[in-house]
Amino acid sequence: MIYLLRLVLLAALLSPTLALSDAYRVQPGDLIRIALPGEDILREPYSVDRNGRIILPEVGAIYVGDKTEDALALQVATALSAAFKDLTNLSVYVEERRKLINVLGYVEGPGEYILPAQGSLQMAIHAAGGLRNGAQLNRIQLIRDQKATVLDYKAYLDSGDPALLPELRSLDSIFVPASPKIGNVEVAFDPAKIADSGDAAEDNQSIKVFGEVNSPGTFSFDERKSLVDLLMRAGGVSRYAGVEQIRIIADGEPRIFNLKQYLDTGDASLLPIMTPGATVFVPLQAEEIKSGGNTVYVMGEVARPGAYDGKNDATFMEILANSGGPTRFAETRQIRLIKADGGVINVDLTGYIEGTITQGLPLVGAGDAIFVPEKSDVNEASWLKVSPNRAVRVLGEVTSPGRVEWSDEMSLLDLLAHVGGPTAKADTSTLEVVTRSLNGSMKVERFDLDTFISRGGADIELPRISAGATIRVHSLPDDPADNKAQWIRQSSDTSIYVFGEVGSPGRYKFNAQMHFLDILSAVDGPTGNADIHNIRISHRDGKHARVSRLNLAQYFETGDANLLPVVKPGDSIYIPNKERNWLEESKESTVRVLGAVNKPGRYRFDDSMTLLDLLAQSGGPTDGAYIKKITVVNLSCCSDQARSFDLSHFSRTARFEDLPVLRAGDTVYIPTKDESTWEIARTGLKDVFQMFSLAALLGFL
Repeated sequence: MIYLLRLVLLAALLSPTLALSDAYRVQPGDLIRIALPGEDILREPYSVDRNGRIILPEVGAIYVGDKTEDALALQVATALSAAFKDLTNLSVYVEERRKLINVLGYVEGPGEYILPAQGSLQMAIHAAGGLRNGAQLNRIQLIRDQKATVLDYKAYLDSGDPALLPELRSLDSIFVPASPKIGNVEVAFDPAKIADSGDAAEDNQSIKVFGEVNSPGTFSFDERKSLVDLLMRAGGVSRYAGVEQIRIIADGEPRIFNLKQYLDTGDASLLPIMTPGATVFVPLQAEEIKSGGNTVYVMGEVARPGAYDGKNDATFMEILANSGGPTRFAETRQIRLIKADGGVINVDLTGYIEGTITQGLPLVGAGDAIFVPEKSDVNEASWLKVSPNRAVRVLGEVTSPGRVEWSDEMSLLDLLAHVGGPTAKADTSTLEVVTRSLNGSMKVERFDLDTFISRGGADIELPRISAGATIRVHSLPDDPADNKAQWIRQSSDTSIYVFGEVGSPGRYKFNAQMHFLDILSAVDGPTGNADIHNIRISHRDGKHARVSRLNLAQYFETGDANLLPVVKPGDSIYIPNKERNWLEESKESTVRVLGAVNKPGRYRFDDSMTLLDLLAQSGGPTDGAYIKKITVVNLSCCSDQARSFDLSHFSRTARFEDLPVLRAGDTVYIPTKDESTWEIARTGLKDVFQMFSLAALLGFL
């Protein structure tokens, strides 16, 4: 009884609030606020779920759906009275009116969403992330109480009229279907392509347009539209379209339509009659052979080769530009214009552009063909790309030897630069240029590129080159000690021959800027056995060969550069051995040293030498030499004279005036001790004593 009185009292306390509330009924999604002072557990608002319930702490779920706010307050108070004693200040009301909406179908995020009380269809779609590409806007369904209503959302987007959208209620479902044009397989979708593919809805009433059009597709039939209108709806024909051979199938009958002829004449009778279900095919231009009275053919290295319909007054440059112009691989100096009558005209387009060709470009007529060849050094090294009458051959030590197309504007330096220039082993001091003279014979010209560059020569000094010429760049010779077979590649007119006692004898490259010491250094210098006092140089630059001598030791002693000979290419240098054959020297230019010396023989002698120098050169006296009586035989004009010289006495007195005078042709003899007078006497006495000793012994016996 007390419990019921409490509820009645609570209803009386809440009666002013209930009297002021309107007839709004609680909907799923609404936000309910319960305020009870001192109870923090009831602080948070409660959302009504799709079943019309709210979940209260200490009480559990209570049903509040479709109740007015008065009934809501009584329902909550009744439920809370079981857990809370003092409900005097309890306040229950709808804090926020909301809608619980399901958004399904072709949207980015299908699912259940809560919208405000004024939420519309557009807000529901926005809450689901928006429509996906391919959604069918005019067939959106609103499902309420298991009944579906179709909405034209596109009409709303076109007009902005809110009356076209229905008012949503809580628990409504919105279904967005996919457009039937996207098929039944999920793929990346481009709405622009679907729009470009036509607008037909029924196949039996549509016209199919495909082939070389920019936007092929199926289009709805309109009897007021002609074939040109259909082609325009398909984006127009592409630049590769064969507009003279458009194929149309209408009522089962094929027909060819010449669009170019219609555009040239404007005759409307040429347009075919279009019927529902017709098919239009625009073929590729390559599928037909273009010909006609105004056709010009452009072939080879141009951007768009093909057959072009030109005007009677079209120029060569206009036709070439219409084909896209020459590519970067085109040989624009050798363009050929093939006339319809079989004649061929060579066109130097580069020369015309640069102004070096004064004559104008040829006229192009109907049926003519323009051929732009490929450059000779592109893709493959084919000699057939350059004819011999316009090629120059470059051989030898260059980076890219071969046949090069020649132009009269080029020079020898341009040609060498085109083949990559000489290599590191190239002999640029002797280039050979072989050209054909006027009488047909071959002429060889040698050119010193090193001298030309070092002194800054003018282009007029360069050899004259024409098509058919051959340029040979020799290689520098290898070390003769390594490979003498390389000598044959070196011209004798540019070589120095070095023989005898040098480190590396052989043939060496030589030019006018080098001197004797340069070539001597190139051969690794004289050896230890070289006789540098008697070097011979054979000169062959005159009508007759001549021989000069060089005392290199005297040059090193004096430093006088005038002693060094002038050596030119073709000369020979011979450095003899110290131990050369005596027969190489005449007896009138030598002194003979005989007897007890270490190296008896013939020795070259001059007035600056003495007997001591000669003995030293012959290795000095031996241990058995009798140096007290050295005999010197002088060769005079009248009779020979002999004098003796005591070397032992001279070594004690050092009187140089006692040295005998020697001249070339004299003879020096050093006897042995066995040939001295004392040795002969000593030997005789020894024999006498031996005889006496023998006689005494015999007498004793």
